[in-house]
Amino acid sequence: MLWTIEHDSRLPLQEQIAGCVRRAVGDGTLAAGEQLPPAAELAEALSVDRNTVLAAYRRLRDDGVLEFRRGRGARVADGAGPVAAVDQAAREFVELARAHGYGRRDLIRLIEELT
Repeated sequence: MLWTIEHDSRLPLQEQIAGCVRRAVGDGTLAAGEQLPPAAELAEALSVDRNTVLAAYRRLRDDGVLEFRRGRGARVADGAGPVAAVDQAAREFVELARAHGYGRRDLIRLIEELT
């Protein structure tokens, strides 16, 4: 599911919502020009305040991921393409960990502790 948030997470809800959009753009689930749900509709579906969704949308707009058009809502910006930064960082992390003798289980444990 595109919109998955954890109400009991330490990560603020607006960051989780923005993360859902970034992930969907990165994996191609959301394409340039595609419209996102209206803030009130998404807020109701996620059981969050409308302002929380609006804050996430504004952050994504400021970062160039979304664009707002009067009467057309929030859409994925033309320049927003798949983001490889997380993938690249993960690959570098795994390589560094292997170089220092960490195994798969060690990495999984470390990630679980950090999240």
